[in-house]
Amino acid sequence: MRGQVPNDKWRDTRLTAAERAEALIPLMTLEEKVAQLVGVWVGADASGGGVAPHQADMAGVEWSDVIAHGLGQLTRPFGTAPVDPVAGARSLAASQAQIVAASRFGIPAQVHEECLTGFAAWRATVYPAPLSWGASFDPELIEEVAGRIGRSMRAAGVHQGLAPVLDVTRDYRWGRTEETIGEDPYLVGTVGAAYVRGIEGAGVVATLKHFAGYSASRGGRNLAPAHMGGRELADVILPPFEMALRLGGARSVMNSYAEIDGVPVAADEGLLTRLLREEWGFAGTVVADYFSIRFLHKLHGVAAEAADAAGLALRAGIDVELPTVDTFGAPLIEAVKSGQVDEALIDRALARVLAQKAELGLLDEDWQPLPGDAADVRLDDEESQELALRLARESIVLVRNTGGVLPLAPGRRVALVGPVADDPMAMLGCYAFPAHVGPHPEHGLGLDLPSLREALGALVPDLAYEPGCEITGDDTSGIAAAVAAAAESDVCVLAVGDRAGLFGRGTSGEGCDAADLRLPGVQSELVRAVLATGTPVVLVLLAGRPYALGPEFDAAAAVVYGFFPGQRGGQALAEVLTGAVNPTGRLPVSVPRDAGGLPATYLSPWLGRRTQVSSVDPTPAYSFGHGLSYTTFEWEPLDTGAAEWPVDGEVTVGVSVRNTGSRAGAEVVQLYLHDPVAQTTRPVVRLVGYARVPLEAGQAARVEFTVPADAASFTGVRGRRIVEPGDVELRFARSSGDAETGAAAAVPLRLTGAERELGHDRNLLVTARITREGAG
Repeated sequence: MRGQVPNDKWRDTRLTAAERAEALIPLMTLEEKVAQLVGVWVGADASGGGVAPHQADMAGVEWSDVIAHGLGQLTRPFGTAPVDPVAGARSLAASQAQIVAASRFGIPAQVHEECLTGFAAWRATVYPAPLSWGASFDPELIEEVAGRIGRSMRAAGVHQGLAPVLDVTRDYRWGRTEETIGEDPYLVGTVGAAYVRGIEGAGVVATLKHFAGYSASRGGRNLAPAHMGGRELADVILPPFEMALRLGGARSVMNSYAEIDGVPVAADEGLLTRLLREEWGFAGTVVADYFSIRFLHKLHGVAAEAADAAGLALRAGIDVELPTVDTFGAPLIEAVKSGQVDEALIDRALARVLAQKAELGLLDEDWQPLPGDAADVRLDDEESQELALRLARESIVLVRNTGGVLPLAPGRRVALVGPVADDPMAMLGCYAFPAHVGPHPEHGLGLDLPSLREALGALVPDLAYEPGCEITGDDTSGIAAAVAAAAESDVCVLAVGDRAGLFGRGTSGEGCDAADLRLPGVQSELVRAVLATGTPVVLVLLAGRPYALGPEFDAAAAVVYGFFPGQRGGQALAEVLTGAVNPTGRLPVSVPRDAGGLPATYLSPWLGRRTQVSSVDPTPAYSFGHGLSYTTFEWEPLDTGAAEWPVDGEVTVGVSVRNTGSRAGAEVVQLYLHDPVAQTTRPVVRLVGYARVPLEAGQAARVEFTVPADAASFTGVRGRRIVEPGDVELRFARSSGDAETGAAAAVPLRLTGAERELGHDRNLLVTARITREGAG
């Protein structure tokens, strides 16, 4: 029998998880309770023998001491240093055995890992970064990807994944833009909810990040204050979290590092308790973003010492301190004993933590550390790589294609130049293991990661290559050779962009914010020099944010964007360039024309657009939702007879889409709402629905959307969400820019009835029905 306490009511699997937690809490000492509210950061031992040899250096405490009363979580045993998956699983199981044996109740730790671009472990498949998820406009595929990621984590003994990121992009200069799904809350919410369904369906707890407001930081700087009003928070920032909770079933939320209007989220009871739990009904756990409780003392200045910070976080609604024992350790215990912190707050958090452990089977008598044999743990296999390739193919965006330069014609002399052309790491986001953990030359990358040069060279004979310059730095000595290679070729593929890293070690990623949206280093100079040769140029961007493509780039014959497309991204890019794959990706973020301080996304009211009262034109080079194909599509509106739209009803609108080209392709039909007169200023257009429609050559399909009036809701002048009667339009378009200026079809409607106030049970989803017809 595990532990030294007789089998009691809390072991009874016939009870609910909450009842089991309620039965256990009175049996625990204060020290045992607090031990369940902390994580410990230790890596797995490469020998498979338990925690890493230097675990005391990581945890700041002795292992035997920290597990004496039990342990809430183990932090990233696989994601700290390279460890063979089989050895890591055995090491984790050995550590869990020690935890079980050391304490009275024998409760194992809940294990969490990062999983934003796949299980962040050595030798694990790396999938495309979240901007690529958004570019695919394919929630079903994202759910499939997440399911595979979750199954690999469970096989290794991991219970919780710190993903997805649901921050809506607000400023492209922010280094963590690459971790976001896009700049539109409906796209972020639908794709994010799909990811949650996949990972939760595999038995892994999904953790929504970062609740909330992190991406709205002033100046796009990491951890900078977020000065926004309640309307932006309610209408742009919060909806993806609502969708992931209600439509996905996420069981955990991680607080944001942000401070909103002077209140740090880690201490914000209104956000973490009154909104999240009391209004939305969330019953899972809130875990602290790493060190965010201590930051209340060290960075925000709202707590005088560690105990104050712990008390503020507990009262706000944080249940677990991560990544390791700090303010929720001795400072919290002493604060409870002195009466500074009410023990009832400990019990409230503990009830949630224990209930979740019960859901995961960690309180069961027959619990086992691994679902199967550790020898069977494989984190990178052919099926996973094929899935990563499918998503990479769907995410590549053909932004421009003039003169038919793409696909590359056989027999043409092709030069490949640019600093990311032969850099495998240019395919990976900052939360992929090789980029996140850093170089370990003695271990290697742990996976096959072909660069664009390797992949394109396999399809294009005699490919000439010159790097031209580095990603960063001011060395221009290689530009002349790149120019010569381009001049001697029939077409030049010029690959520029980013390398992901952390805290200044890259040009994109956490803590790698940008002062402006110019390409890093001297890459812009390289582009201008190559364009000046007159050779047709295919500009390929491998990046974690949209860089400005102003007038100096207009001479490029074609532009292709890949948002860190993952382990098989090089192959996907090469296939798109050569025409083996027809591009279907759409921009999840607008591409600006100017590199200066114009980070505004497409979700702007009229005065956020070009006006006569300002000399600055914020019009993007390419709008959100834009993307081209190697085939052509024609749209025709369907006559649904809709004219009136009750404020508590729904309306059905649609278009017919035909592939009029000579090859198969996929169109992304986007539906936007235009509300010309409202009691608060509204975005000129905003996405309310979309459908990815694959069609064979000559084939057509009817695409019909059922739109609840709730989709037209917004936060009114009294701070409540409403549906307001009046005239609106539903516009079918290929991008947000087209929706403003040249929609394929516009359906004028009148919302009828009295103004209606909505709660958090509102309808969040616009459903699409696709009816395919035969080839014509």
